[in-house]
Amino acid sequence: KINLPVIGQYVDYLVNEQNVKNVFVNGTTGEGLSLSTQERKQLAEEWMCQGKDKLDHVIIHVGALNLPECQELARHAAAIGAGGIAVIAPFFFKPTKKDELVAFLQKVASEAPEVPFYYYHIPPLTGVKIRVEELLDGIKAQIPTFQGVKFSDTDLLDLAQCINKDETGDFEFLYGVDEQLLGALAVGANGAVGSTYNYLGRQTNLMLQAFAKQDFALAQQYQFLTGEFLSFVIKLGFGVAQTKAVMTLVSGIPMGPPRLPLVGASSEFIAKARAKLDSMVWPHGH
Repeated sequence: KINLPVIGQYVDYLVNEQNVKNVFVNGTTGEGLSLSTQERKQLAEEWMCQGKDKLDHVIIHVGALNLPECQELARHAAAIGAGGIAVIAPFFFKPTKKDELVAFLQKVASEAPEVPFYYYHIPPLTGVKIRVEELLDGIKAQIPTFQGVKFSDTDLLDLAQCINKDETGDFEFLYGVDEQLLGALAVGANGAVGSTYNYLGRQTNLMLQAFAKQDFALAQQYQFLTGEFLSFVIKLGFGVAQTKAVMTLVSGIPMGPPRLPLVGASSEFIAKARAKLDSMVWPHGH
């Protein structure tokens, strides 16, 4: 069951301990697609309520496998004052061409005509491989609220082409593959959404600062350490369940088990992940 009472504590932890002021609700890490519509609405409301005056931006993911549900969630997000909405491509009956995907997205975005709209591009999970560069052509004419993309793919060529195309800098490209964020920043990504920022937000913020100051050697140190941790846990088997376990051990907030078909992290995994985190030495004692 969803655990609403911990969200207030979660907000305070992100803001005070990780220096994270923006959240993406009901996405992959939050198991949004494993939740009922009612649960997704309750979670969205709780994040908006607890984040009021504490968080800068709350983007709510409203994607689902059917259009009416997406539209209902989009209307709800607008009604509770969300700072943005995001939508993945449907992935059972998939759009195969750009026009099909844009038509679907447009039908969702139009239900929240005042709310910035993001396309959530995550081909490893959706199997929808329509290039974002192609998708951007003329998208503003069809989706006036289009604000940008949550880009969760390793294809930095596609990302770079998108940024190159966005000459006026109107769009936001939020990168979603945490272990490659520095590469994405180098080609012009201007934000990041990812699971590791729950517990490595502070260190990632320091990497962003180093990058902004053009101290690339320091930025690399942070990226290499994030990569070292992820590479270690990926070999053990790392998914959403394991992310919840790591977040629980770092934050002390009980993130709970995942919902089936996912199963909880093993105690062996937790012990190894904890030992790895404890052994890591961050620059400047961070």
